[in-house]
Amino acid sequence: MALSTKAFFASSIPPIAPKRIPQTPNSNPFSLTSLPSAHKHWSIAHQDKTILWSTPIERQRGRDDFSLQHEQKMEECGHVLRKVGKDDPFESLNMVNAVQRLGIDYYFQEEIEAILHSQYLKYISHGDCGHELHEVALRFRLLRQQGYYVPADIFNNFKDKEGKFNKELAEDIDGLMALYEASQLGIEGEDILEEAGNFSERLLNARVSQLDDNQIRVVGSTLRHPYHKSLARFMVKNFIGNFQDRNGWLNDLQQLAKMDFNMVQSMHQKEIVQISKWWTDVGLSKELKFARDQPLKWYTVSMACLTDPDMSDERVELTKPISLIYIIDDIFDVYGSLEELTLFTEAVNKWDFVALEQLPEYMKICFKALYDITNEISYKIYRKHGWNPIDSLRKTWAILFNAFLVEAKWFATGRSPKSEEYLTNAVVSSGVHVVLVHIFFLLGHRLNKEIVQLVDNIPGIISSPGTILRLWDDLGSAMDESQDGHDGSYIDYYMQENEGCSIKESREKVVGMILDAWKQLNKECLSPNPYPATFTKASLNLARLVPLLYSYDNNHCLPSLEEHMKSMLYESFTM
Repeated sequence: MALSTKAFFASSIPPIAPKRIPQTPNSNPFSLTSLPSAHKHWSIAHQDKTILWSTPIERQRGRDDFSLQHEQKMEECGHVLRKVGKDDPFESLNMVNAVQRLGIDYYFQEEIEAILHSQYLKYISHGDCGHELHEVALRFRLLRQQGYYVPADIFNNFKDKEGKFNKELAEDIDGLMALYEASQLGIEGEDILEEAGNFSERLLNARVSQLDDNQIRVVGSTLRHPYHKSLARFMVKNFIGNFQDRNGWLNDLQQLAKMDFNMVQSMHQKEIVQISKWWTDVGLSKELKFARDQPLKWYTVSMACLTDPDMSDERVELTKPISLIYIIDDIFDVYGSLEELTLFTEAVNKWDFVALEQLPEYMKICFKALYDITNEISYKIYRKHGWNPIDSLRKTWAILFNAFLVEAKWFATGRSPKSEEYLTNAVVSSGVHVVLVHIFFLLGHRLNKEIVQLVDNIPGIISSPGTILRLWDDLGSAMDESQDGHDGSYIDYYMQENEGCSIKESREKVVGMILDAWKQLNKECLSPNPYPATFTKASLNLARLVPLLYSYDNNHCLPSLEEHMKSMLYESFTM
């Protein structure tokens, strides 16, 4: 359906989701992963596997020629990036921006770091970030994304004597878009960036009637999908579509991006075949008839978090614990009695088969799968990186089970927790920490006792995406004012504690809490921090994926996510 201008230029604030999906009998309203999507969209059918065997690259003649062309184009782009980096500081920022938006930045990490480090040194030596809004805002965003702290008060230079942003900036469309993008990198206490975001969004929306069609597309994309809070790989086609028929280095970068997209698409298709075979072999979908059968959806998380092409093995391995999170959630959510769930949780805490003797067969099957998969992943990590993570992985599963059990007890007894008590537990039961702890060890960078202890205790870089995910889900779980019932969301408990508080006011509070969680995550990613860049990127990508995972339509499907996956997996560029 056609979008109205108002909807088209909606900001990145989470939308109002449709009414709560009807609960399965005996389901647990506290479960984060309880919102279903149609199974037919996320299982891997036989015909899909047949199609996947014939990949884009394999359909092209001369695969070696393609690889050679890809490598030559990559060398050409790297040469231009290095040359521009020395000759033109602002143009080099534009190149870095384009490389990142085209999803090919992993090829040019050294060049990007050299350019940004040089510009950061110039800033701290001379205190000069430029004079034009576009340049200042772009440099600010790129440096912060790279982990360099640049104070937000550089934007005071664009205010008038009354301390408000200059109205003359309304004519600078590129500058306003860059300012809006920069405002997404704020941390706690940076009110000027909130002001900058509101100011730029308001002026861009006001100018829409005066823009041409291409400008409308670019401005709309900026406001709906600011780079820092979007998945670059999912937005590649959108970026190329907005900047077609350009000459010079941008055209070269786009050609490389198209080649790379097809190459990575081929890799993703092969990974899905591997996951499909594993999922069939492990047999949980046959043994646990009540559980979800959605390996493609589970793989989506791995694909979004780990974007580098050379992380193929890691994406396949990560999909395995993600699948278990959903299966275990279904056991707590739908099938298990409180007594069985208590014994199940005790068995996981002890990591002992003996504790399973009194449990039904389906729980024994699930525990065996959890036990085997965790040991197999631990062995692979030890063999590749020299560190055995079994204790950490066992601990993270125990923490998840304990959080699930708390919610099961609340539901079984009819107890309503305080909103903050609920949220503290719900961040854990989101399963985000299980995903990120597995990512941390699969990446295998900077493994030492100190950082492992830090990760084991769920630091902010792990809890912040968990908070974002849980609160996004709760926005969709909130009751309409006309509804009766108990949905078990933060909004529900907050309204119980604050008599007279409307659903609108409660939603606004949750939106503010999501923005605060993003500020915390932004701060965690600034240097110095103890985490490898690949891990901070994965944490950010998981937070970026959240809106796609929870933007349900009235049919309880995920049209945006499904469209992105269709594009990523089946629709290649014509070369």
